[in-house]
Amino acid sequence: MTTPAPLAIWTDFGGVLTPPVSVTFNEFADRTGVPMWALKEAMRIVGEKYGTDPMGAIDIPLIDEATWSSELEDVLGGTFGVVADLENFGDRWFAGRPANTLWMKHLEEFRSQGAFVGLLSNLPPSWERHRRFMADDSHFDSVVCSHAVGSRKPEPEIFRIAAERAGLEPDRCVLVDDLEKNVAGAIAAGWQAVLFHDAEQAARQVQGLLDAASPAHAAAPR
Repeated sequence: MTTPAPLAIWTDFGGVLTPPVSVTFNEFADRTGVPMWALKEAMRIVGEKYGTDPMGAIDIPLIDEATWSSELEDVLGGTFGVVADLENFGDRWFAGRPANTLWMKHLEEFRSQGAFVGLLSNLPPSWERHRRFMADDSHFDSVVCSHAVGSRKPEPEIFRIAAERAGLEPDRCVLVDDLEKNVAGAIAAGWQAVLFHDAEQAARQVQGLLDAASPAHAAAPR
């Protein structure tokens, strides 16, 4: 009989397995010549048009990346007077963006301890090839991305799907994410969660959860 994993550790991608999103925003703004404040506002306005947050329209997706980029350009020009060329947005967003190899190493350590390690990401379909280049599927026991399942964090459905993939009850699933709203969504779904600040901090917290879930800990006298 196969021994069940002590916990399922589900890591986010953007901002966790990559540099902080704020850093990437700054680099992207410099690369395209679009002020960061204007780009963020344009993303918010386009998101509201589709009844979602700034990335929701392409994470599910409701529209493709080319349409989204074109609508961002229209808002930037029409609302803020900023002339922008955002063609091939994803290619330019990920250009030179390194993977967080230290966090990847920690994930491998958790896996070596018997933990189920999965990727749980809000991700547009056109960005999958960038994700696989930085963190291919071999590093994970399962990959759950919003565009593939039609739900995104912090919605309850994506957490239900991920727990089912792991074959574990929700309270044995742990989300590691850099966004407080996603951490709150995981907890509301019955999960445990760690708010990611950096690889070492998150690893300490996850290791503590793994230690607490180990059979030796459970069998220790109280």
